Amino acid sequence: MGAALLKKALRPRDPWRRLRYAAVALFALWPALAGAATAQPVLLLTLEGAVSPATADYMVRGIRQAAERGAALVVLQVDTPGGLDTAMRNVIKEILASPVPVAVFVGPSGARAASAGTYILYASHIAAMAPGTNLGAATPVQIGLGQPSKEPGGAEKEKTKKKNGGKKGESKDEETSGSTMERKQVHDAAAYIRSLAQLRGRNVEWAERAVREAVSLSAAEALKLHVIDLEAQNVKDLLKKLDGRKVTVQGVKRTLETRNAEVIALEPDWRSRLLAVIANPSVALILMMLGMYGLIFEMLNPGFVLPGVIGGICLLLALYAFQLLPVNYAGLGLILLGMAFIVAEAFLPSFGALGIGGVIALAIGAVILIEPTAGAEFAVPLPVVAAIAAAGGALVLFTVLFALKARKRPVVSGREQMVGSIGEVLEDMEQEGWARVESERWRIVSARPLRRGQKIRVVGVTGLTLRVEAEADDNSGRQA
Repeated sequence: MGAALLKKALRPRDPWRRLRYAAVALFALWPALAGAATAQPVLLLTLEGAVSPATADYMVRGIRQAAERGAALVVLQVDTPGGLDTAMRNVIKEILASPVPVAVFVGPSGARAASAGTYILYASHIAAMAPGTNLGAATPVQIGLGQPSKEPGGAEKEKTKKKNGGKKGESKDEETSGSTMERKQVHDAAAYIRSLAQLRGRNVEWAERAVREAVSLSAAEALKLHVIDLEAQNVKDLLKKLDGRKVTVQGVKRTLETRNAEVIALEPDWRSRLLAVIANPSVALILMMLGMYGLIFEMLNPGFVLPGVIGGICLLLALYAFQLLPVNYAGLGLILLGMAFIVAEAFLPSFGALGIGGVIALAIGAVILIEPTAGAEFAVPLPVVAAIAAAGGALVLFTVLFALKARKRPVVSGREQMVGSIGEVLEDMEQEGWARVESERWRIVSARPLRRGQKIRVVGVTGLTLRVEAEADDNSGRQA
């Protein structure tokens, strides 16, 4: 109607009639124009890689920023193999407390939402996946020196069945299989995802199976089993399908208007990028080693300044990273003990025992530095452990070789240095007199008389007096 009136306003030649038609057209089009001017944007966050303290900080601040901007929706595009439990729970808490609806979209094609990604998807107000994606495998895993924990209901159950011969008591043995800690972790994770599924009205049974049996689903299967709400080719297609959809946010029903909404992609800022670098366990461990080596070098060589400055900065960054990561304090203690042994090797005659023990402690501490519940994505790679152990071994080897080389050097100062020195008598003497030894004037005693200019050799030192004997004419030695 407004458009038709606007066309009529352009036809008549009478300016008053044209003005009247234009005013009526503007009044009719005003709601549409006002709606277009106040359209709420959609904030797009991207999660690629493991759920870490850095990515959790990025997502939490992004969701809060969406509320500040008055966004209509937050779209979290996910492609993750899993991550830290603490970081995942921080993100889920923010989603549950958000006044803005959050849609988790597993995409593009080929992406996945495994482990922690499955929990985040279940916590979202809207769950969507692109064709060719998958989710699941949400069983808590462990890292460390031991064998990987077996899946509940897997080979461990089969082993128990064979042991019992398939008779009564199977269920009891199966229930007690595995460590108590593993079973507690699985039960806790299952209860957590079950509560999220009940909150969002999604498939509870499959959610529990994803934890207890580590099962996975494709996008089509997830839609069929009511694990997700819809399939979409991309974010644009997702917004078209969500337009007019009703969601409940903090107990209030809202209708989404997303068809023509502006999409604002929120990229990680410098803070998130810095956290992503230093919160890597390998980088944090290397920073700590550099910091400790720098401080040790500065203490052994006061005045260089630069090693101490760099070492202090690296050590503080490493401590901040360890505060974010689930650190095993036994591993951290072994690393500190290893460093102490390596430093002690330079001062104590242990013939390499302290240094070798320090390298072994360093290697074991690096392997168990991160808590087993963190997941394989946060384990310190063995090549990094080997490099750190090799650096410590090289330092120990250098210290031992330097000490051996120093032992072979002649004494250049002190009482021992004077014995064997060659001198020249300054005056004729019977038993006591003066001589020049090592360019210095010394009082000497001799069992035989000596004449002026005669060469002598020091055979002992008594206080500030040298005991000497005549040097044979054909005997070569150090000259005064």
